Amino acid sequence: MSVTVRVPAKVNVQLAVGPARPDGFHPLANVFLAVGLYDEVTVTPADEFRVTCEGPDAAQVPLDRTNLAARAAEALAERYGRTPGVHIHIAKDIPVAGGMAGGSADGAGALVACDALWGTGASRDELLDICAELGSDVPFSLVGGAALGIGRGEQLTPLEVGGTFHWVFAMAGRGLSTPAVFREFDRLGEGTDIPEPVASQELLAALAKGDPDALAAAVSNDLQPAALSLFPELAGTLATGRAAGALAALVSGSGPTTAFLVRGPESAAAVAQALVASGTCRTVRTAAGPAPGATVAAR
Repeated sequence: MSVTVRVPAKVNVQLAVGPARPDGFHPLANVFLAVGLYDEVTVTPADEFRVTCEGPDAAQVPLDRTNLAARAAEALAERYGRTPGVHIHIAKDIPVAGGMAGGSADGAGALVACDALWGTGASRDELLDICAELGSDVPFSLVGGAALGIGRGEQLTPLEVGGTFHWVFAMAGRGLSTPAVFREFDRLGEGTDIPEPVASQELLAALAKGDPDALAAAVSNDLQPAALSLFPELAGTLATGRAAGALAALVSGSGPTTAFLVRGPESAAAVAQALVASGTCRTVRTAAGPAPGATVAAR
């Protein structure tokens, strides 16, 4: 018997970052939108605990117990007093170290898959509690759709979305470390008064209306200057997408993936073609959101 769970990538349509707290974390107002790029996590009973991975950038995925999927399985097993004898296989399609929560998606996927495989019957609140222990983006990977995350991003409020938003994503030639981007955010902000983060009411209204033009006017990412400081070449990618007709262009989360909001599939194809031709990125993908969260696809 095995269970396969499909889990989406995300784009941050708003990422407001406050000043570092004493524990090193930053308070966030993080508006997540799940998009239709997916990893699939399959769990199968096994004598020995192991993780395998296939797909683009699979060689960059850790296969030991630092992998969030492995940590998720162990956390659920510990909570229910069982041995985590399981083989976790990740079919990866979400960019690695790309600011689209691929590792977090795998953690949420493994958690849902192991819950189904073992019949633990964990409530949604219990699963979300484990997700929050694993990382700030993991709860949203479980929930999907659209949500406002506050605290470290793990305290979620579902958001209404009134339509489908179309995106083009440009994957960079190398990754960016999220902790390094936050350190650069702190360095760039030294000596300035960084306000507490709040969600943009204009942006929330644009999501609720399903209005891409209004959303384009409201998207923002406080980590973008730090990502560009560490990876200046991203500026050329952003400029290329804007020139090709994107309504908005921004770094996704901590980067280095860049995200381009477009009006529809035809615009997406044109922007994607321009990005590929420019040579400013490694590969390009198109996707739409919102997308559902972690979902059992096969058992």
